[in-house]
Amino acid sequence: MEGDLKTPKGSFNLEYILYRKDRIGQIKTSLKKKIIRRNMVWCDDPLSKYYNQLVKLPFKFSAEKLFRKDNSYDVIIVVNFNRKKIKKNKGSAIFIHLAKKNYKPTKGCVAISKPFMLSLISLINKKTKIIIR
Repeated sequence: MEGDLKTPKGSFNLEYILYRKDRIGQIKTSLKKKIIRRNMVWCDDPLSKYYNQLVKLPFKFSAEKLFRKDNSYDVIIVVNFNRKKIKKNKGSAIFIHLAKKNYKPTKGCVAISKPFMLSLISLINKKTKIIIR
């Protein structure tokens, strides 16, 4: 997320799950799920018509890699923030993802432990909302 890099406040639906099958294996959830591939990125460039959307490489605009060396994006829950009627520069790539060991701050996402994430994804569904205060 660009701009002032803070987590948005409000109540948001959860859209779908992206995950690294090579690191996580199969996951059990009632949400739609997609396996993260090496060529998958999330557009964070407001100059692109694909701003705040999942796209594939090659891609000529700025985008965040989802297939990472660290484990932060081994499981991602896509939060429905600025996703329906996308507004440029409002914020992109707002996810619930895995926290680093020291729980370093994110650039607008919500980071949780791997055990909590795996438990959470088995409980959530299309009606689940995250409330961020």
